[in-house]
Amino acid sequence: MLARPASAGSLFQKPMMQTSVKFRRALLRWSAAALLPLGLSALHLPAAHAQAARELPDFTELVERSAPSVVNIRTAERVRRAQGGPNMDEQMLEFLRRFGIPVPNQRNPRGGGGGGGGEGEEDDTPQRRGVGSGFILSADGFVMTNAHVVDGADEVWVTLTDKREFKARIIGADARTDVAVVKIEASGLPAVKIGEVSRLKVGEWVLAIGSPFGFDSTVTAGIVSAKARDTGDFLPFIQTDVAINPGNSGGPLLNMRGEVVGINSQIYSRSGGFMGISFAIPIDEAVRVSDQLRAAGKVVRGRIGVEPVDVSKEVAEAIGLGKAAGALVRRILEDSPAEKSGLEGGDVIVKFDGKAVERAADLRRIVAATKPGSQVSMQVWRRGAYKDLPITVAELEDESARRNAEPAPKPAPTLGLGVADLSEAQKRELKLRGGVRVESVEGAAARAGLREGDLILAVDNTEIQNAKQFQSVIAKLEKAKLINMLVRRGNVVNYLLLRPGR
Repeated sequence: MLARPASAGSLFQKPMMQTSVKFRRALLRWSAAALLPLGLSALHLPAAHAQAARELPDFTELVERSAPSVVNIRTAERVRRAQGGPNMDEQMLEFLRRFGIPVPNQRNPRGGGGGGGGEGEEDDTPQRRGVGSGFILSADGFVMTNAHVVDGADEVWVTLTDKREFKARIIGADARTDVAVVKIEASGLPAVKIGEVSRLKVGEWVLAIGSPFGFDSTVTAGIVSAKARDTGDFLPFIQTDVAINPGNSGGPLLNMRGEVVGINSQIYSRSGGFMGISFAIPIDEAVRVSDQLRAAGKVVRGRIGVEPVDVSKEVAEAIGLGKAAGALVRRILEDSPAEKSGLEGGDVIVKFDGKAVERAADLRRIVAATKPGSQVSMQVWRRGAYKDLPITVAELEDESARRNAEPAPKPAPTLGLGVADLSEAQKRELKLRGGVRVESVEGAAARAGLREGDLILAVDNTEIQNAKQFQSVIAKLEKAKLINMLVRRGNVVNYLLLRPGR
C-alpha cells in the first residue's frame, strides 16, 4: 500500500527547537561560503576589529616620558602705565603679542586711582604679563622657548612639572626666527631628545605639550599637515592640525618616538582661537639659532643685498629657463656684495654655494645661513645661458642694532616733528634733489595731518636739502606764524599748514 506523502502542514508538527537548530547551521554555512571569496570569515570578524583597535595611536607612554621636560614660563615687566588705562588678562596680552598688535598700558591691578601712579609713572613692582611654554634643552638648565614669550620681560619664571619654580635669565632671543633661550640654576634636569625633521612625514602623528590659557601640562594631538610651509623669510614651518592656543607658544612638538621636531609658534586664525591650522619652527633650525644664542647671545646671518621674487611659469618660458625655479633679482642694493659681484637685475639665481634655489625664500634662507665673510659661488641664468659669479657674503645687520646706530631724529620743539636725511640712493629712486623724511609726529604736526614716512620738500617756500637745514629754517620762523610745508606722500604732493604752539 502506498503511503501518503506528508502534507505541508505536517512539517510544523516536528519540534520547533530541532527546526531552529538546523536553520541556524544552514545560515552559518551560507554566510561562510559568501564571505570566503572576500578573504574573511564570520568567526574572524572580532579579531579584525581588535587588530584595528591596536593600530590606533597610544600616547600615554610617550607623555609619561616627555612631560617632565616641558616647563611653564611666566613673565613680568615694569610698565609705564597711564592712569585709567585698560586692564587685560595675560591670555589676551599673549594673543595680542602673537599677532603683532601693540599692547596698551596696563593699570596697576592692586590699586585704584589714588595713592601712587600718576599718568606715565613707572611701577617699580613687576606686573604679571603673560604665560607661555618651553622645554629643557640640557640637564644644566638651558630652556628653549619662543622669542615673543620673553620679549620685553624684566623677569622670567620657569616652573617644572614637579612644581619647583626658578627665576630665569634670558641668554638671547632672535625675533626673526622667534627662538629664545633662557637659563635656570638647576642640575640633573630631564632634557628632551632632539629629533630629525628630515624624517618627519606628512600624515605622521604628532602631539604638543604646553600651557594653553595657563593650564599646565596640557596634551593635544594631530598630524603633520604640510612641511616647509613658507610663512616667513628664514623658516620653512611645519604645519599641523594640533590644537594650539595662547600659552602653548614655545612648547615642543613631539613625534611618536618622543623626540622634539618643532617649537609651537603660530596659528592661522580669523577669530583669535585655534581653527585647525598651526605652525611649528623646525627643531633643526631652532637648534642652530640656540647654539649661536648660547655662544654669543645673538645670531649672525649673511646677506648679499638683493630683493628676490619667485619665477613664474610664464617668465620661465619667456626667458628659456625651462621650469619655474630660482630667485629672480628684482633689485640690487647700492654698494652691496651683489652689486660688487656683477649680478644684474633680471638675473635668476638658481644655485647659491652649491645649493639649489627653487624659490626666493630658499635664497634668503641659504644666504642667511652662510657665514659672513665667506666667498662662495652662485649660478645665475642670464639671457639664455648659465653663468657662475663669485660673491663675498656680508653680515646681515641686526634690526635693533641698526636702529640704535642711526642718529636719533632731531625734533622741532614747537612742531612735534622729527625728521631724518634721505640717502643718495633714496633720492635717486624717488627722483628728488633734496628733502627730509618724517620719522616721528605729534602735537601741531599731527594735527596738521603729517604722517610718518611723509617727505617734506619745502618749508615756507624754502627748498629743503637735509635735516640740518630743516632745523635751521624752522628755528628762524616766527612762533605764532602759520607755516606752509610742501609735502610728498607716495606720488602725491600737497601743501599742509601748521600753526606752532596749538
